[in-house]
Amino acid sequence: MLREELQSLRGWQSHHRRLVARLLFILIATLALDAVCTVLIYFAERNAQDTDIHSWRDALFFTTVQLLTVSSQIKNPLTGSGRIVDVVLEIWAVLVVAGSAGAFAAFLQDADRPR
Repeated sequence: MLREELQSLRGWQSHHRRLVARLLFILIATLALDAVCTVLIYFAERNAQDTDIHSWRDALFFTTVQLLTVSSQIKNPLTGSGRIVDVVLEIWAVLVVAGSAGAFAAFLQDADRPR
């Protein structure tokens, strides 16, 4: 039984390709969303008083951290449009984590199916 498991780990089958394709799609979509939201946050927050977002780097840092951790060390956006973008980033982060977990679960289920 251990030998079969080791052989399945070394092999590259269709379920491996599906997992890689799903994760690659998630990565590309997340990078695109990060870029769009960086621009939106920058223009929404750059002139707001008491914000920590004053440059493109600040905006990129904020959006990337929001996508990766659903939190930030930078003050939350102060403007209404900045808050909307923040909520979109948080929803995306939660859904992507759940979607990634689902992709891995489907991968493991498919790997355990008898051939």
